[in-house]
Amino acid sequence: MGEPIVRYENVHKSFGAVEVLKGINLDLKQAEKVAVIGPSGSGKTTIIRMLMTLEEPTSGEIIVDGKNLWHMEKNGQLVPANEKHLRQVRGDIGMVFQHFNLFPHMTILENCMTAPIHVQKEDKKSAKERSIEMLEKVGLGDKLGNYPSQLSGGQKQRVAMARALVMRPKIMLFDEVTSALDPELVEEVLEVIRDIAHEGRMAMVLVTHEMEFARDIADRVLFLDGGVIAEQGSPEEVFGNSENKRLESFLRRFRR
Repeated sequence: MGEPIVRYENVHKSFGAVEVLKGINLDLKQAEKVAVIGPSGSGKTTIIRMLMTLEEPTSGEIIVDGKNLWHMEKNGQLVPANEKHLRQVRGDIGMVFQHFNLFPHMTILENCMTAPIHVQKEDKKSAKERSIEMLEKVGLGDKLGNYPSQLSGGQKQRVAMARALVMRPKIMLFDEVTSALDPELVEEVLEVIRDIAHEGRMAMVLVTHEMEFARDIADRVLFLDGGVIAEQGSPEEVFGNSENKRLESFLRRFRR
């Protein structure tokens, strides 16, 4: 698969006196699907928020497609990245959040068109065409003129996915995207993610508590515990053959 599209090199993150990540080393290959599981407070969401430049590492490096994310070269020296550099490097990354983050005063078509027009400077016609294509892909082609308040939670989450896909990312991040949904809406959202994953073109990192979904979709599963990657491997290895007692204790809660 060649060079990794994302590399974390000894990444630490502290919030005040609390060290949340304690030296993360991780490579994400081109088009690889990685599920991140673990107890609350283990640092799962922090890992992807740093990649989306929503949190800055305390120390360590994150490399995206060969470029240093949080540092840039100036006069032969590595210095903290400015906003232009951050925006440029994270341009290939899309993220879907727990709580949709849609603009309530815009139709769902306008929600999807905004970033291509204002961030990628795309003309309105092509942005509209691609937005319609992506909304159709997530099963919402008949809701283009609807506002977020007229949609169910599952539909809002599918709009959020379409909005991210419109930007043609090389890497998609999903942060517990079903945790804010009613149980009966969870499967419709997971089905869309499955379809995106099976197309195979993008690397994906999925922070999730849906264990069967992680088993089904992931090439690799990471178990975070206490700010470190305590276990990783194929779904079969992590869910079936691990001898890690903390992992076993964690998974026991999800077994019926």
